[in-house]
Amino acid sequence: MIYSANQTSETQSRQNRNETITRATRGQYEGNTGYNRSHLVRILYVLVALVCASCSISYKFNGANINYQTTHSISIADFPNNAPMVNPTLSNNLSEGIRDLYQRQTRLTVLNKGGDLELEGEIVGYDISQGAISADSYASESKLTIRVTVHFTNNIHPEESFDKTYTAYQTFDASRLLSDVQDELCATMITEIAENIYNDTVAKW
Repeated sequence: MIYSANQTSETQSRQNRNETITRATRGQYEGNTGYNRSHLVRILYVLVALVCASCSISYKFNGANINYQTTHSISIADFPNNAPMVNPTLSNNLSEGIRDLYQRQTRLTVLNKGGDLELEGEIVGYDISQGAISADSYASESKLTIRVTVHFTNNIHPEESFDKTYTAYQTFDASRLLSDVQDELCATMITEIAENIYNDTVAKW
């Protein structure tokens, strides 16, 4: 009888220990589950924030600060060459250079007229002048300058409309003929003027 009682007591004690371990293990699991759920919620918040951030970034497409929900198009008229000195290809190259920039850098539809944004203007200066003077008092450089007047109309936000003159120049060796270098120089200046117009109208830099 004494042996049976001791055995019974040991069995109950073992059962009590097992129950204690089971409860402790269950509590630890439940605690870990609560932690995991809390951690998962934080991760979901981070993902939502990233999605919202990506939406705001898409609002600025390739550097353009444009609200595409309200502004859908830009019309770019031809820029006639009204400078006293005429380069016969300059008008077309400038007009197409500006159009190409807006087509590549924005989602705006480029039209000939009637856009939400409107660009028009003219070439008013195409001049060659002396640049740096060498030690023997002769010009060592010549400078080619292009001046373009621009009228910008924002039909969505009229207060952002403006008139402005853009100027770009390039120098070249005075011993060279203008006809030998003007195509390359004009391409560089057209890019500069187009980018400045773009920055002032939609990039707002």
